[in-house]
Amino acid sequence: MQYVLLIYGEESTAAPDPAETEQVMNEYWAYTEAVRGVTQASEALEPSTTATTVRLKDGERVVTDGPFAETREVLGGFYVIDVPDLDAALDWAARCPGAKYGSIEVRPVMVFDTSE
Repeated sequence: MQYVLLIYGEESTAAPDPAETEQVMNEYWAYTEAVRGVTQASEALEPSTTATTVRLKDGERVVTDGPFAETREVLGGFYVIDVPDLDAALDWAARCPGAKYGSIEVRPVMVFDTSE
């Protein structure tokens, strides 16, 4: 069964401490290596300030800069994993460094029956 691990954390506008950044990135490299056997895809995302939101209003495209909602935690990246069940997905989520610095949303991937 496939699950998406959505990594949320606080975004800072201050310059990151290089030593802290290196420590966190090393944790992520180790996690990425550990989860490699069940990973279908994974990516880190650029800061939310680079986002563009698109909506249709009365059939017209409306484009705004940045995320729509103001929130302290923003989506920073994700892993798509293929594991036997939710318990296994939760175990992987708990091991993700993002769980220490923010939160991990675990969501099953919807499967559509295309045999009809």
